[in-house]
Amino acid sequence: MSAIQILEKLERIERMIRANKPVLSFEEAAEYTGLSKSYLYKLTARGEIPYSKPRGKMIYFSREKLDEWLLQNSFKSLSDLEQEAISYTAKNKKFQ
Repeated sequence: MSAIQILEKLERIERMIRANKPVLSFEEAAEYTGLSKSYLYKLTARGEIPYSKPRGKMIYFSREKLDEWLLQNSFKSLSDLEQEAISYTAKNKKFQ
């Protein structure tokens, strides 16, 4: 195994460990969400993303709240929509 492969594996392990923390620093949150630091800062300044700022200095994020924020405005797959349509039709079918 080459030194580059070892470093890549180490980075993956570190990311996995950080992803399991309940509270993330600003830098960790940027990496976790895949957002640039500048865009993440804009989101916090606009109040568009949940965050905490204890003592008015460092910005922290709840991983759970970040997950909820990332998954908002989800879209259903075509198969989910078809299944809902079939269920709705069967449920609301008028008997003659």
